[in-house]
Amino acid sequence: MTGTRAAAPAREVQHDHDHDHGHSHGLVDPSIKRSRAGVRTVLISLAVLGLAAIAQAVVFVLSGSVALLADLIHNFGDALTAVPLGIAFVMRSERAERTAGLFVVLAIFISACVAGAEAIQRLIHPSPPTHLWALAAAGVIGYIGNFIAAKVRLGAGRRLDSPALIADGNHAAADAYVSLAVVASAIVVALGASIADPLIGLAITLVILRITWQSWNTVSGRAHHHH
Repeated sequence: MTGTRAAAPAREVQHDHDHDHGHSHGLVDPSIKRSRAGVRTVLISLAVLGLAAIAQAVVFVLSGSVALLADLIHNFGDALTAVPLGIAFVMRSERAERTAGLFVVLAIFISACVAGAEAIQRLIHPSPPTHLWALAAAGVIGYIGNFIAAKVRLGAGRRLDSPALIADGNHAAADAYVSLAVVASAIVVALGASIADPLIGLAITLVILRITWQSWNTVSGRAHHHH
């Protein structure tokens, strides 16, 4: 009885050792390659969305459109979701990804509240946006930025089999349409309904809050992880 009990752990240890040994040769290269490819993807999408948001920020200063402010916050937020993913790919750690992810989600949540407050402020004290051509252009820039970021993320997500990148890509694809709301705002304001701008700003804020909630569920691990 005692003999078998002592023998079993020994056999297990032996098996584990072989298992590790077999792994360490095969996996080092692909995982480092995957890590580099992941970081590259994340940086490209960060740059694309970052540039879109900066271009939108310049137009926001000109036009003072709340719809644009909301979209701008939302594109910066999207660019920032690249940060936890980047950290995770560098460290190859899910925990690092989660922790960084929670910070990003909180940052986006706070900025969404700012956009919402600004929109409500405008409903009470209307000040219609100006530079409507620039405003429409900023919406198009946001659309293109999200579109490219989505393509880059989805392509790499499929290649690297990364659920996080695929989720991020789908989210950017959906978000491309949010930027088109800015174009809609410019058109409606041009037609004389300046109240549309803060209303669209509020609508975008709600979209950001929904995305924030989804991201929170994803990073806090409440959503089911499919590996």
